[in-house]
Amino acid sequence: MRIPVITGIGIVSSIGIGKEAYWTALGNGVCGIGPVSLFDTSGFKGTLGAEVRGFSPDDYFDRRESRRLSRCDMLGLAALKEALEDSGLDLSTVEKTRLGVVIGSGSGGLLSGEVFKRQVFHKKNPRPSLLVSFSSSALTDCLALKTGARGFRSTVSTACSSSSTAIGCSSSSTAIGLAGEIIRKGLADFVITGGSESLTETTFSGFNSLRAVDEGPCRPFDLHRKGISLGEGSAIFIVETLEHARLRGREPYAEIAGYGLSCDAYHVTAPSPDGTGIAHAITSSMKVAGVEPSEIGYINAHGTGTPANDAAETNAIKLAFKEHAYSIPVSSTKSMIGHCLGAAGASEAAAAILPLIRGIMPPTINYKDPDPACDLDYVPTARKASGISAVLSTSIAFGGNNTALILRKIR
Repeated sequence: MRIPVITGIGIVSSIGIGKEAYWTALGNGVCGIGPVSLFDTSGFKGTLGAEVRGFSPDDYFDRRESRRLSRCDMLGLAALKEALEDSGLDLSTVEKTRLGVVIGSGSGGLLSGEVFKRQVFHKKNPRPSLLVSFSSSALTDCLALKTGARGFRSTVSTACSSSSTAIGCSSSSTAIGLAGEIIRKGLADFVITGGSESLTETTFSGFNSLRAVDEGPCRPFDLHRKGISLGEGSAIFIVETLEHARLRGREPYAEIAGYGLSCDAYHVTAPSPDGTGIAHAITSSMKVAGVEPSEIGYINAHGTGTPANDAAETNAIKLAFKEHAYSIPVSSTKSMIGHCLGAAGASEAAAAILPLIRGIMPPTINYKDPDPACDLDYVPTARKASGISAVLSTSIAFGGNNTALILRKIR
């Protein structure tokens, strides 16, 4: 049996660069949401974002290379470097036609496109290389070129479920699920997966126009929540079979046990209030993984902090888990890292692994006043965990794109 497992994790986030820094900050409830410096936010109602600070391209790229890379690409390539080192994988020993790349994408190189447009407008010798990474598939191509991967390659863009599957927020969670499926079916020996996203003025102004942004740091599931806090970052995973990982002496972090996809077919931006769409994705993921509702010990929720999302997601959890819903701890790490759109699902999958290997549940910070419509256990402070064998990460995206990803402790 080919069991897909995660053997390498690379993280670039607003609360820490590197897997260990990220997990430590999550466990300590560190908030990465603050003033944005990448572009001018004056005139917007919401001016805060979870920006990656202390990231220097010069630490990873020479000047010639960085001129052709978007910020999204650079964050993703930096996370790839850590993921490969973390996995101990020697690429020179890998048959490149058996090395795949599946990446969730949101805005891609949009920030570089915005810079190019300003240069044109102000007649400041616009630099065409800024447009090289404009495509949403640019990061997938960059990772393949960097590693020599000539196997299965795909870019998933399903709004904000992409990396788990602009504005793409479920894409990276979907991508992780697909990576597991590729390994399970024997279509590749290794898959590089995850997602990356940079803050952009276009998405920032778009969410402000939708009046979906909180003026302060977001507060998922709280009675007084007003909206999201946008974020950026990257999470990249190395996926292979459990058998192969152990043959080369690597003990994996978690098994990609199953995933489920669904669509609300309800509204272009709002989730179905009854939660039936995401509930279907959750129950589908449990069926694929072969787990019972009582086996899920923690849920890393999509938890955007918008009134509509958090109530709908609470309803979905109740529909999927029935009487067990009230006994499962649920938290939203967006309260710390913001809504990372194309990187949201992957960043949150990395957070969901924390209870499995460190026995810590990351909290929902800023949660203070309970909402009768959101009446589950939202873990307001970090909590110790023991005996958890499986966790769930949910992603709910524009257009009603839903992804549910189950990660299981290695047995």
